[in-house]
Amino acid sequence: MQARTSETAGARSGDPASNIAQPSVTRTTPPLWFRLAFPSVTDLVFVALLLSFTFGPLSQRLLGDADVGWHIRTGQQILSTHTLLRTDPFSSTMNGKAWFAWEWLYDLGLGIIYQGAGLNGVVLLTALWIAVTFTAAFRWMLAEGVSVLLAVLLVLLAISASSIHFLARPHVITWLFALLWFWILDRYEAGIAKAQSLYLLPVLMILWVNLHGGFILAFLLSGIYVLASVLQVYAGDAAARIDARARLKPLCLSTLLSVIASFFNPYGYHLHAHVYSYLTNGFLMSRIDEFQSPNFHGAAQRCFAALLLITVFAVAVRRRKLRISHLLLIAFATDSGLYAARNIPLASIFLIIVVAPLLTSWIVGCSQGIGVSESAQRVCLRMHTFADRVTTMENALRGHLWPIMAIALSISVCLNGGRLGWRTAMNAHFNAKRFPVEAVDLLAHDSLHDPVFSVDSWGGYLIYRLYPQTRVVVDDRHDLYGEGFLKEYLKSIHAEPGWDAPLDRWDVKVILLPVKSPLASVLREDARWRIVHDDGVSIVFRRQ
Repeated sequence: MQARTSETAGARSGDPASNIAQPSVTRTTPPLWFRLAFPSVTDLVFVALLLSFTFGPLSQRLLGDADVGWHIRTGQQILSTHTLLRTDPFSSTMNGKAWFAWEWLYDLGLGIIYQGAGLNGVVLLTALWIAVTFTAAFRWMLAEGVSVLLAVLLVLLAISASSIHFLARPHVITWLFALLWFWILDRYEAGIAKAQSLYLLPVLMILWVNLHGGFILAFLLSGIYVLASVLQVYAGDAAARIDARARLKPLCLSTLLSVIASFFNPYGYHLHAHVYSYLTNGFLMSRIDEFQSPNFHGAAQRCFAALLLITVFAVAVRRRKLRISHLLLIAFATDSGLYAARNIPLASIFLIIVVAPLLTSWIVGCSQGIGVSESAQRVCLRMHTFADRVTTMENALRGHLWPIMAIALSISVCLNGGRLGWRTAMNAHFNAKRFPVEAVDLLAHDSLHDPVFSVDSWGGYLIYRLYPQTRVVVDDRHDLYGEGFLKEYLKSIHAEPGWDAPLDRWDVKVILLPVKSPLASVLREDARWRIVHDDGVSIVFRRQ
């Protein structure tokens, strides 16, 4: 027998909406088998993301950046030698120089997965990280009382904005770790979690610091919540001051322990100094594309701009409901997203989580006739009633069988060489129109041993395909090569006056370039170099 209840919205005395006929909301509890077997919207979000990145066209997007190549080879080196790499093994110019493999734990995991499932496994791992991150953000919004419809809209905007950096690289791990860090701090400040939960942060830090250099974001997030408590101590009312003082000690202690935990890495404090020097190098930051400010002509950037506009609106209409920590987080997310394109994904995630409850509160107020006309109230009330029904159904569906089946299917196909029955369902590979696939096939067939000079963005792919037989002259590990070397590299690659001097100094005999690069145009007219391959994407020159 199904339980049925009927509620009439706005029937309370004194409700601004009570003068309007309210629609009846009938809530039905579905049977147990239905709740277990039928997918919830949360399930659909996860499954759609996972399958799109695993089997759909987005799978090739994950391999749109070449540095996953040297991450794979680094992991394989660690597995084969049972030691961490402390000097560069991949380049001819930096061979033996001290190198910070600061993502060694990610590389190790990637190497293990690659050995078992190849590039299909690399893509599946990244797809899982992305799907879990955005699904977790979606569930968090629902837990805050946000309607399913609003949460879907916001998470779709965040996913679209984040597509600018959907790549099989360790930064996707930072997205999930930052979300967990934010969640723990926010639940503690809201009084939902006890102070003991903060001591999970140092444990997370030990993992994070060995997975990705984005661990420094944890200190900024903790600093935001510490600063918010300090401001409340001096600017809040009496009750807020008491609560803020009680929160400060656990917050400061967990932050200190997290800082100490960050030294549990193979390089100790030298890693912090190295990351700091890298991120504060103006020359590098002004020339690395992903550290540039976003170009709002792209679709992803426009979605981020839409999130910024929604944030401004939400703060304007519900500023009194905004906590100090959330205001500081909005300021930080906005600034970081506008400063560098690579920060847009995390900035988008932070914004939707903070903004969603504010918008929900505003919509509820409109449905009650607060600050809107009677006709607008009717529209808002119908929308709110429908959203409430959908949310009620969402909360009743708890089986999560669909995500489990999607994960099991993806893993089984991946371990079966990408085949689903008699057809190929997964075929992760580097795009031959974006990378020099044919040219590298030729070099590998010729058993080339001379170092190859190419654009830095192709270096990781060359390492993936040619190492250890052939080394590169340069790749995109800019922190390894340093400012001085990269200035010489840019002079050559842009064919500026004196372009040939660095190539002579590095004893370059083989050059692989995009066909339309400035240096390729110059080399075509230089008698010292001859063309040995040209496939329309890349061109190979050999020194005469």
